[in-house]
Amino acid sequence: MSQLTAALFTLLAAYLAGWYFDAWHGNFALLLFVLTLVTCVYWLAERLRFKPAREAAVRQLESQDSARRAELTRLGIEKVDGNLDEARAKLLAQPWWLDWTAGLFPVILVVFVLRSFLFEPFKIPSGSMIPTLVVGDLILVNKFHYGVRLPVINKKIIANNDPQRGDVMVFRYPVDTRIDFIKRVVGVPGDEISYLNAELRVNGQPVPTAAGADAYDDEAMRYMARFTEKLGEVEHRIQRYKQVLPFNPMQVRDFPGKDQCRYSAEGFVCKVPPGHYFMMGDNRDNSEDSRYWGFVPDENIVGRAFFVWMNFSSLGRIGAFR
Repeated sequence: MSQLTAALFTLLAAYLAGWYFDAWHGNFALLLFVLTLVTCVYWLAERLRFKPAREAAVRQLESQDSARRAELTRLGIEKVDGNLDEARAKLLAQPWWLDWTAGLFPVILVVFVLRSFLFEPFKIPSGSMIPTLVVGDLILVNKFHYGVRLPVINKKIIANNDPQRGDVMVFRYPVDTRIDFIKRVVGVPGDEISYLNAELRVNGQPVPTAAGADAYDDEAMRYMARFTEKLGEVEHRIQRYKQVLPFNPMQVRDFPGKDQCRYSAEGFVCKVPPGHYFMMGDNRDNSEDSRYWGFVPDENIVGRAFFVWMNFSSLGRIGAFR
């Protein structure tokens, strides 16, 4: 068993190394699920076989020691060599390969349940959600807000709240579902979304927007115009370039439902199909979102982002956001 366990740890190390050096995409949910299953097998084997075998060996040792002492006492020998406690401890001790498998199962199980059904941490990798979220923000995502889903296959088994306009949502990138994206929900099923000359409209009505003070964007290395926008009941900040940029329809991918959209140099108009959502970043001119790759199906939803729990470069960013 020690050789098998060593081989499994070697495979795990190779997988993590390849993931770290971008040799392949890692799937943490699948990895955690496999680790939970493997350590559970070891944990059951420990409870049902290995631990009872060690305890039986201790009982046999104690029986033999008792018989030996009784025989020596019968022969008139009072002083008996041997440390029974030390021998008992050695027999009961778990080998290293059980310490690092069965011993870790409870911890891995708790992490798996918390991450799969309650809350999952994410790190913001890009500036597409500036000024709401910045690079380096470590955020929490509520996994049950939009319904309970089975881990790995992401199938919803218990419905809960539907995504609402203004929610900040984590989802699987429709172009490559191995990658998680975070954007703001702009359109829900049945909505007509238009973004023409930098003006966002939902079902023909302009989204309420108020100009704020310009702010310097370190990523763009220029001052950006900032606004307060209200989508549904959610008031939040957005930013864009001071000048209105033309839209390039050539940058739009082919995607399911593209026939529900019209594109021009001014922007686009899209009708959101049933069971799908239209997503945009708050950094409107620096965000690859539904304008370019289409709608997010309900089965791609991961959860609702709601809290920055750490930013090592700016502790003041810790707190809830909308």
